[in-house]
Amino acid sequence: MKRTPFVMVVYSDFAGQVRGKGFPAAELPGRWHQGVGWTPTNIMINCFGAIPATPFGPRGDLLLVPDPEGQVLVDFADGSVPEHFILGDVLEMDRTPWACCPRNYLKQAIDRLRDDHGLHLRVAFEHELYHGGVQARPGGAYGLDAVRRAGDFPHALLAALDAAKLEPETFLPEYGPCQLEVTVRPALALEAADRAVKLRQIAQGLAWRQGSWVSFSPVVTPGIVGNGVHIHFSLETVAGQPLSHDPAAPDGIGDIASRFLAGIIAHGPALSALTAPSVLSYERLKPNSWSTHVTNIGRRDREAFIRICPVSDVPGADVAKSFNFEYRAADGAASPYLALGGLIRAGLDGLTRGERAPAATQEGPGALSPQEWQQRQIRPLPASLAAALDALEQEGDVLMENTVMRGAYVLHKRGEIAHVRDLDVPALAALYARVY
Repeated sequence: MKRTPFVMVVYSDFAGQVRGKGFPAAELPGRWHQGVGWTPTNIMINCFGAIPATPFGPRGDLLLVPDPEGQVLVDFADGSVPEHFILGDVLEMDRTPWACCPRNYLKQAIDRLRDDHGLHLRVAFEHELYHGGVQARPGGAYGLDAVRRAGDFPHALLAALDAAKLEPETFLPEYGPCQLEVTVRPALALEAADRAVKLRQIAQGLAWRQGSWVSFSPVVTPGIVGNGVHIHFSLETVAGQPLSHDPAAPDGIGDIASRFLAGIIAHGPALSALTAPSVLSYERLKPNSWSTHVTNIGRRDREAFIRICPVSDVPGADVAKSFNFEYRAADGAASPYLALGGLIRAGLDGLTRGERAPAATQEGPGALSPQEWQQRQIRPLPASLAAALDALEQEGDVLMENTVMRGAYVLHKRGEIAHVRDLDVPALAALYARVY
């Protein structure tokens, strides 16, 4: 059968879903500037494919314009059609950024960090995922046999990520049955978010071609450790000089980085509405779940809100470039642009306030007294998406300064809550596993 090469221009929306329009690849030279037509209400399509409510109605027109840096063209060499898509920006018809474009939301935060403070954020998204269609062996956590049972998927995924220039770094079987983890090398913030969107689509496209499936849902099997998308980040000057580490400072955290972390801690409950944005997300953010449930900074603690990641303890080792932090209250239901854009805005507020972050915990928060909780600014994270949205609305302009975007996002997410209000946790898990 004859095939016409085809390409999609896409974006990651409020639901973390990747949607867009396509055309014959031969038209691409003209589409770099022209883009494709788009509709404001499309941003209100929730992760289940419904539009419970929209502030835009049937009115308005937009452009979805491809970014050459967002292009993915991967031939899986299995006889299937290549995976060809391009990430883009949503613009008004006069080519100014649309108020509700998630990618522009991140770009604005990046610009403020650079222009107001002379800083860049270097980022890597660490993805955990569930690989369906394989038979897990009891006791297979982190095991060689778990990789073996995944068949060709690990090898083909790393090849596809490499072909897409994502610089794959590690791949491993995780603690949960059929759970895998994949990482790519750090990049500056926009490229890192683009890589996260690309990675999820490549993994899903590969699994589909192999007759299996993968899910980035925060919980696939209730009662089993969930899937996070941990955001590793470090600060540097625009010239590339690392700024996160100071061996003489408390917890080894440099002053600028400490103030940035203080903002994230201060806005943690509201930030979770952007980084853990599904109803099911809050089944993962619980105590003793290898996740986080409070707003603490922890040293080498995988249940901390912000983990100070390990570096070499060898005397004289230069750790400045590798010293980084891990934000752990994020999952695969979040658009990487919204998650990272919110995290940077919280950090920007910390830089403006100028206060150092509270001391890191060396033990679990449950071992601390109420006075120590107060001293270290530890608070519980919201127990539900509804509570997280309340916190986001109460924050006002700090995390989402554009009132049109904030109103639309909250309306979108409250519609998601209503959609699943009658489902129990097993039914929720089964539904979200198919969605993500």
